[in-house]
Amino acid sequence: MPDFYHSDVNFLVLHTLRCLGFTTLARIAEATGLSESDAQSELIDLAVDKLVSNVPGDFGGWGLTDAGRAADAERAAAELDKAGARPAVAATFEKFMVLNPELLDLCTAWQTRTVDGVMTPNDHADSRYDARVLDRLSDFHDRALVVCGELTAALPRFQRYERQLGRALARAKAGEGQYVADDTASYHTIWFQLHEDLLVTQGIPRH
Repeated sequence: MPDFYHSDVNFLVLHTLRCLGFTTLARIAEATGLSESDAQSELIDLAVDKLVSNVPGDFGGWGLTDAGRAADAERAAAELDKAGARPAVAATFEKFMVLNPELLDLCTAWQTRTVDGVMTPNDHADSRYDARVLDRLSDFHDRALVVCGELTAALPRFQRYERQLGRALARAKAGEGQYVADDTASYHTIWFQLHEDLLVTQGIPRH
């Protein structure tokens, strides 16, 4: 298990699946930092406890049961209180929410642009326009790292988001534009998962 996780592996896999939603073994392994075989072993144990279920086939994957969602909420609250991290996470969540609209605007700017007063899909033919958006995303990332650092100091399992956001930004700047907002490992997707994690960890319902 990666050394920045202080939760047990069973909870790590359960909680990661809660934040990802219905997904594949490969994505669970990547998000947790576990090998696929180790992640699968934990998923099987969770399935025996009826906390997760598996849908086989090409379009299948893993998802939480209602019992799994309840168990994750209980374990997340217990972890937060045991670490005495509730005030720190709540304070950092406020900083996250200040940044959140900016990231959504950046993703919109990447996917669309105004031409002659009309909003149109961005065909990415204008490299200078895309470069400006990526520069803004890099500036945003510097501030996002502060938030990630504070969360990691409160609960080490949050460190994965810093790693994954950095990887997505690096790939986007290297020419793989889908890693801004159009891939399951894109900056926007990872940010959304962090948002979900913060809500779930604090027991805040998504409206």
